[in-house]
Amino acid sequence: MILPDSAAGHGTPSAVVADADQGPAAVTVESAGMTYPDGTRALQPVQLRVAQGEFVTLLGPSGCGKSTLLKMIAGLLEPTQGRIALWDRPVQALESSGRRLAFVFQSPTLMPWASVRNNVRLPLDLARVASAEAAQRVDAALALVGLSEFAAALPRTLSGGMQMRVSIARSLVTQPQLLLMDEPFGALDEITRDKLDAELLDLWRERGLTIVFVTHSIHEAVFLSNRVIMMAARPGRVTDEVLIDEPYPRLPEFAVSPRFSQYARRLQESLLHASGEIDAARQRREAAR
Repeated sequence: MILPDSAAGHGTPSAVVADADQGPAAVTVESAGMTYPDGTRALQPVQLRVAQGEFVTLLGPSGCGKSTLLKMIAGLLEPTQGRIALWDRPVQALESSGRRLAFVFQSPTLMPWASVRNNVRLPLDLARVASAEAAQRVDAALALVGLSEFAAALPRTLSGGMQMRVSIARSLVTQPQLLLMDEPFGALDEITRDKLDAELLDLWRERGLTIVFVTHSIHEAVFLSNRVIMMAARPGRVTDEVLIDEPYPRLPEFAVSPRFSQYARRLQESLLHASGEIDAARQRREAAR
């Protein structure tokens, strides 16, 4: 693990490995990479372990493979090399293990003609869950995200933040142990985003979830995470890992503390290396000599 005041090693390793003493692994990525049929290497081999109950964030510039890696973990993309296991089982065999994952996309992707209740209920209807049980689980999920009073509303009558709450409730209704989130709050204003970040941490702790979260926001990464994985582009690869060694709950005061600023500076430096900005500036200085 790399603490924020440690000396940063900014080479270009293909992977960073998490500690092995954090309990059973919810996610194991073993030299998993992605090369498209035209030969484009979207993701170099990645070695990553996410312990059960961790909140791990993938951070990096656009095109660095964050979403690709997340979709590989979800089984939405098949790695062209290496393997991915969830609780030591292949992704495709997860259902038979009695465990479940849910994926929250950047957009709420709600059915505009259906009520909030019916949007949340959709995964249960597809799974043919009995009506009485489905109704109970929908009510519980809506209560968790604070939308019980809006069960009959249509999505168009809700704010962007409320629509995202519906999307999160729809993911929670399946009672997952692993929640994968691809920039779910990126399109929201800062106040709404901060509120949903705090609510997400409450859900994570209350439900004992394992979360892998994608963001472009250093602030969000520091506030939410146990651990931040930095990725770089062309080709996509993991370049750094930073442990956010701070207690929960993370209160608003933490976001204005010196420790928070220290973590943010550490990640900013790592992000500049990942995006090539520091190397480019060094080259410009050398050229100007």
